[in-house]
Amino acid sequence: MSQKQTPPVVLVDGSSYLFRAFHALPPLTTSKGHPTGAIKGVISMLRRLDQDFPGSKVVVVFDAKGKTFRHELYADYKAHRPPMPEDLATQIAPIHEIIHAMGLPLLIVPDVEADDVIGTLAYEATEKGVDVVISTGDKDMAQLVSDHVTLINTMTETAMDRDGVAEKFGIAPEQIIDYLALVGDKVDNIPGVEKCGPKTAVKWLQQYGTLENLIEHVDEIKGKIGDNLRNALDQLPMSKELATIKTDVDLAFGIQDVKPDEADREKLLALFREYEFKAWIAELSDNNGDAPEDDDATPDTPEKHYSVVTDQGEFDTWVKRLEKADLFAFDTETTSLNYSEAEVVGVSFAIEPGEAAYVPFGHDYMGAPDQLARDTVLGALKPLLEDPQQKKVGQNLKYDKNVLANHDINLEGIAEDTMLESYVLNSTGSRHDMDSLALKYLGEATISFESIAGKGVKQLTFNQIDLEQAGPYAAEDADITLRLHQTLRPRLAKEGRLEEVYTQIDMPLVPVLSRMEQRGVMIDTATLKRHSQQLAERMAELEKAAHEEAGETFNLGSPKQLQAIFYEKLGLPVVKKTPKGAPSTAEPVLQELAHDYRLPHLILEHRSLSKLKSTYTDRLPEMVSSRTGRVHTSYHQAVAATGRLSSSEPNLQNIPIRTEEGRRIRQAFVAPDGYKLVAADYSQIELRIMAHLSGDEGLLKAFADGKDIHKATAAEVFGTTTDKVTSDQRRSAKAINFGLIYGMSAFGLSRQLGVERKLAQEYIDLYFHRYPRVRQYMDDIRKQAHDRGYVETLFGRRLYLPEINAKNKQMQQAAERTAINAPMQGTAADIIKRAMVTVENWLLEAHAKEARMVMQVHDELILEVKESALDKVTRGLTERMSNAAELKVPLLVEAGAGDNWDEAH
Repeated sequence: MSQKQTPPVVLVDGSSYLFRAFHALPPLTTSKGHPTGAIKGVISMLRRLDQDFPGSKVVVVFDAKGKTFRHELYADYKAHRPPMPEDLATQIAPIHEIIHAMGLPLLIVPDVEADDVIGTLAYEATEKGVDVVISTGDKDMAQLVSDHVTLINTMTETAMDRDGVAEKFGIAPEQIIDYLALVGDKVDNIPGVEKCGPKTAVKWLQQYGTLENLIEHVDEIKGKIGDNLRNALDQLPMSKELATIKTDVDLAFGIQDVKPDEADREKLLALFREYEFKAWIAELSDNNGDAPEDDDATPDTPEKHYSVVTDQGEFDTWVKRLEKADLFAFDTETTSLNYSEAEVVGVSFAIEPGEAAYVPFGHDYMGAPDQLARDTVLGALKPLLEDPQQKKVGQNLKYDKNVLANHDINLEGIAEDTMLESYVLNSTGSRHDMDSLALKYLGEATISFESIAGKGVKQLTFNQIDLEQAGPYAAEDADITLRLHQTLRPRLAKEGRLEEVYTQIDMPLVPVLSRMEQRGVMIDTATLKRHSQQLAERMAELEKAAHEEAGETFNLGSPKQLQAIFYEKLGLPVVKKTPKGAPSTAEPVLQELAHDYRLPHLILEHRSLSKLKSTYTDRLPEMVSSRTGRVHTSYHQAVAATGRLSSSEPNLQNIPIRTEEGRRIRQAFVAPDGYKLVAADYSQIELRIMAHLSGDEGLLKAFADGKDIHKATAAEVFGTTTDKVTSDQRRSAKAINFGLIYGMSAFGLSRQLGVERKLAQEYIDLYFHRYPRVRQYMDDIRKQAHDRGYVETLFGRRLYLPEINAKNKQMQQAAERTAINAPMQGTAADIIKRAMVTVENWLLEAHAKEARMVMQVHDELILEVKESALDKVTRGLTERMSNAAELKVPLLVEAGAGDNWDEAH
């Protein structure tokens, strides 16, 4: 019986293929403009290897960033290489992601080139009797060829064994290093012998055998080339060392340790969809002829019939069809992303998959065809759009509701929203814009806005875009939205209580947020201007103090100058280095250093004030609408993974709560004449949720008795009574209470409290001893996260944790900390959303002329209330917020009123 041959190990020179694929393939891009040529080339090559070498271990090796021993040997090594093109640099991370998802081992060893890692692994494998195939396009690798090592170039479909090296170069593999030293390498900037080309080098090596023997007979080489050889004698040993691929790198692993994983099919599909590799998507979805898994199944693409409606009769027909439809997809095309300024230039709709229409009425470019009048179109659609019984589906319909309000149309009947369907289904699984969702769930690349409007300062607004391009784009939006809804909505129904989260929390909130955005809030610009001047003065003081501390003037915003002063002049400890090996001056590093040194503290304060000045005190007056005299923020439901709302233009969530500067910014948010601002805030809501979720008797009793929870915790931890708790003990207990629900370690607590790590650990141990069910909850939720891959809020919202079972311990621990906190943070977010819906409906029904909700920030609601109705509205507000959820402990709401937000808060 013949002995079964062991499949060879395949070592892939990823860095070689990266550049070759980039330059060889056309400049492919996705519909969003992301380059994909190198991604396609490298991954195609890897997929081909998988087919060509069944049963082989395939290992991919890439160069690490930074310098290697060759730079130390020769400072000008690779000095002439131009910087990597940006279009290539942006493709590296996706390539690495796809390789990981394919289950292939990916090696990137710091301070070592890919060639040397490959050389070392190849040598080790052959020593163990395993044949090696090196997949590369790099001629230098020919030096590694032996009876057991073969080179293949997958891009040119050529192979090279010992005979192949002799045929290609005219010399044996053992002579390749000497050959490279003689001819040099312009790409890597390795100096060779001047005017010594490949023919001369081969001739010498055929005659003398080795470089060393050639040097011994150097006097036999006549003419100018002989002089050049003699002139190069001093540097030839260095050139040879530079050209030698190491086979003895001290690696932390051996060839037997490098093992493949199972391919992550779901991740691969997501990545192929993101980068629009349609053939690979189809291949994976087909699942080798079997029915695809339900989660990954992409519905068939219907035949498309899109129309641009400019005829009154055709428009009337569509209106009649819309009136009879149970549900239709609706979208607006506008002049601006800023809803308070945008004007509608056309509308699109779809009733059946594949069939959609765009009705333009505001395209005003030169030579634009005749269109129906805006008043005619919107006038006919107004009853339909305002009918709450006529169900609509859209992608972020809150925006459409806001822009239609500019045309005196109150959009009702918002039944479904694909952005929110995706977000509730998996907040972290994808971006939630329509283009990303179309790729992920429909396997379809949509027309990008940039492809029809251009980029940057020359980008056209929609009214300037030719209808031949605008029509298909707009109609596709409606069609894709309808098809996404038909795909996503059934999935929600299958996943636990997610459908309830969608229908009872997130969807009812859409009109609430829309009305809040349209109302806006009043700003006192004079107060902001005074505060801006004060900030400028304080920043000047800090800059002067920083210069004095450093002993010289410098630019506080220059990392390079900070590095020189911190680490060269002042000798501060290096906490962390940049990817290029320089000492870091990033914010976390400054925060670490600020514990012990004054200069980093001054710079951090200066940065903080500078950000407040540019973001708020200077910027807010510019945001006041000329139409309403108010500032109109945008609330985002599909950004934060935990379900929390975020806001932008301005970002209300980032105004500091506890600083004097933050309070001054709040003073600029004011009530109109005859009104007060009322701010109602949940007190310690996440700690109360922790008490509820853990069921710990000690915590439940403390909250039920209305105790100061931090004093109660201090009394338990420090073994005293609440009346004897000192302010320092209460501060420590507060840090423990909040720190533990955010997964803080003993080290983090020790830094916050300024105590030894051992003492901080004792505090944590005492806490868990007094509140044992809290530790049990944390242990249980970690296990649940590892088992399920997600955690849930009290109401069933899920947060998926893709890194919870990562091999990297730090990533896994970070996911565990998120697993502990997310149910509390997410439940708090759900509670305030429920409160907002309840409060808004109550105000509209009973107090529409007396009060209106104008802002939501963290766990706080802010209302404008008529002074005459202040007491009854405040009572009703706190009552409804307190009843937004039934917990085992009371939900305490604290409310205040004032002429500005700071007074109310």
